[in-house]
Amino acid sequence: MNMILPQKTPDARVGQIIKLAVMAVGGQGGGVLTGWIEGLARAQGYACQATSVAGVAQRTGATIYYVEMTPASDQQPIFALAPSGGDVDVLIAAEMMEVGRAVMRGFVTPDRTTLIGSTHRALAVSEKTAPGDGIANADEVRAAAEIAAQQLILADMDQLAVGQGSVISASLFGALAGSGALPFGRAAFEDAIRAGGKGVEPSLRAFAAGFEVAQKGGAPAEVAAATPALKLVGPARQMNKWNALVERTFDLPATVQWIAQAGLMKVVDFQDCAYGTAYLDRLDSVIARDTAEQDWELSVTAAKYIAYAMAYDDIIRVADLKTRRPRMYRIHEEMGAQAGNLVELTEFFHPRAEEIASLLPAKMGAAWEANPKRMALLDRLFNKGRRLRTHTLRSFVMLHFLGGLKGYRMKTRRHQVEVAHLEAWLEAALAPLARDYALAVELLKNRRLVKGYSDTHARGLTKFGTVMAAAALLEGREDAAQWMARLREAALQDPEGKALEGAIQTVRSFV
Repeated sequence: MNMILPQKTPDARVGQIIKLAVMAVGGQGGGVLTGWIEGLARAQGYACQATSVAGVAQRTGATIYYVEMTPASDQQPIFALAPSGGDVDVLIAAEMMEVGRAVMRGFVTPDRTTLIGSTHRALAVSEKTAPGDGIANADEVRAAAEIAAQQLILADMDQLAVGQGSVISASLFGALAGSGALPFGRAAFEDAIRAGGKGVEPSLRAFAAGFEVAQKGGAPAEVAAATPALKLVGPARQMNKWNALVERTFDLPATVQWIAQAGLMKVVDFQDCAYGTAYLDRLDSVIARDTAEQDWELSVTAAKYIAYAMAYDDIIRVADLKTRRPRMYRIHEEMGAQAGNLVELTEFFHPRAEEIASLLPAKMGAAWEANPKRMALLDRLFNKGRRLRTHTLRSFVMLHFLGGLKGYRMKTRRHQVEVAHLEAWLEAALAPLARDYALAVELLKNRRLVKGYSDTHARGLTKFGTVMAAAALLEGREDAAQWMARLREAALQDPEGKALEGAIQTVRSFV
């Protein structure tokens, strides 16, 4: 006799699995946010599973947290361990480039995905190490997200949280609640935060800020506030000299005045008013060879890059910048230090033998640079990583003393080398002016390749020399200026110079 057991009616809710992914890098609280979501779901009677796949490192790869949830039932649901392209209901990205990565990986689709992202930037290693401007275009990411998502909520969630004394995970959780993507009321989300038991009040304030933004559909693109013009201050005698220099700029062509005044401020801040006079003298020599027919493009370019060349980065400048009061205020503000808090600050220094020799008087420095044994001695003595704890009096005074050696700077080997390099660059850049104005402008712009100090400066000088030397290969070509610009952009693409090497080979094939 066969017995037929009654079949259980399937629970239709079991198939309603909500799939949510969080993409965050180290320090952004992705684990805390995932914990809140998981706790919320379970408290509301949902079966839930949370997993995570860590990236390679804190900023070379984001950790992907993945949550699946469904109403609890007698039937055991089968959850996936990782998100799949085209199968994500909610995607939360804790940084703008993570928004872009989510779109590129197919996690965001217009038929179902609510995309919640923060517009602030935490620059990737590849962006920081690019010799030129390696920062990715956030506007392009925003445009792609607008097309890819069914619902899009973008705002500076980091700033919203910081303004409330909390962290970004709280404002993102608030945006998730405000989006309506999950079938839970606001009070349930707030209870999940309270259940965490840590930093509850600041987190609830940040949650409220994120919730409000989501309810409004996302904040508009942030507009940077106008930065007040820089202003030099000092003793009356020095200010009289400065005002005389500013008045001198009024005699320059109108198109050149604004950039010349900015350059003047840069070099005077770097050294003194006498140095500013030398800057204007060099600029005058270029203007004398320029013409209004070209809208003074040569002079505008020279005003910018002569200032950069004269305000080079040496040990004295680095020490000066590191001990300035505004920097200390900025660090305290970024750390959130309150009155009475002790902030400990460590500066990392790794001087090379060349940098030590460059601080010596010009003739002595040249003699030491020409002597391999002496350079080897300097290398043994100084080429070691040093950590200066500048919140202590001894280390701060040492840096402050170095930064105050401006009066000695003009006598150093480094200054002698920089002046010679500057004069040679101007001569080479202006050489083709009579026959190719555009090429002369591009040769002036090549100074952009020289920046920083130590190894960064050395690599920049090598690339600069390579690009400037290519002018001989381009001699007489109608498109010489265009090719010079291409070579410079190639030099800015990677630290190793592989792109530049390929571009130079292309130019040589023309000969």
